[in-house]
Amino acid sequence: MKKMRKKSARLGVDISSTAIKLVELSQARGADCSAIHLENYAIEPLPINALAEKKIANVQAVGATIRKAVARSGTKIKRAATALSGSSVITKVIPMPAILSDAEMEAQIRLESDQYIPYPLEEVNIDFTVLGPSDAGDNLVDVLLAASRRENVDDRVAALRIGGLSAAIIDVEAYIDVEAYIMESACTLLPDTGERTVAIGDIGATATTLHVLHEGRTVYTREQGFGGHQLIEEVQRHYGVDRDQALRRVIEGDLPDSYATEILDPFKETLAQQIG
Repeated sequence: MKKMRKKSARLGVDISSTAIKLVELSQARGADCSAIHLENYAIEPLPINALAEKKIANVQAVGATIRKAVARSGTKIKRAATALSGSSVITKVIPMPAILSDAEMEAQIRLESDQYIPYPLEEVNIDFTVLGPSDAGDNLVDVLLAASRRENVDDRVAALRIGGLSAAIIDVEAYIDVEAYIMESACTLLPDTGERTVAIGDIGATATTLHVLHEGRTVYTREQGFGGHQLIEEVQRHYGVDRDQALRRVIEGDLPDSYATEILDPFKETLAQQIG
């Protein structure tokens, strides 16, 4: 009888400006990425103004919505990964001696933090990862430094706790988009990022983010304040309905034939201009 491989499961929680999106993925240990399976998921709308400029304004409301998403999904996992928006994180790539250990790099970064972070060290959470050899000189490596105000991290940890979860990972949204693409390109026939320049567009409710990768590294990131909200607002104005009705009609396709030419096509043209 063939022995079944144990599954490794992970839970991710996306705290966006309009909804909580929860997904549980599993993968048989030792299997390749084609063995990743969707186990559970849920989407729960957030109350209006629960987030302001991608920062949590109402921790209790966000936590209660996470709890609803957990219950709806049926997941049993209690440790979750979530992320900070790119606008709330300071990132810098700095060259450092390759011979340093992780502990030595962290000590040096903290010692020189005033060069990279415009806040007192006690007010921020910092982390770093080694990217690889640096063009700045021999025996140097490029180190990606990420820092965010402590309150941004604490609010997400608190919201997860109210939702019945604990924070296993607090990542950065911009880098999750890139890593997801790299992982997908390794598993499918998407273009290989190894020797190519690739653009990734993330279209959200309130903002659109463009990432440019060259030879597998992020070389440019830009966030524009334009997203799905503009489409919903135009539907509201054009048809004289409230926001909930506009959103429902767009999702369900319950709109006149003229919607495509009068509203959707101009929105797509403006979106293309923003990305351009």
